[in-house]
Amino acid sequence: MAVPARRTSKAKKNSRRSSVWKLDAPALVKCPNCSGYTVSHKVCKNCGYYGGREIISKD
Repeated sequence: MAVPARRTSKAKKNSRRSSVWKLDAPALVKCPNCSGYTVSHKVCKNCGYYGGREIISKD
């Protein structure tokens, strides 16, 4: 059976484990209707439009 040549240091082990949980912020796009920023492929919270159609009426 193979045996590791050297023990993995705590710093190397922890740096390898720490990079997994970091998440990127979602990309924001401009709404073509109101020019407000919104998450891609979601209904705009400012105006309620998605794909050129009104999905949620904002009165």
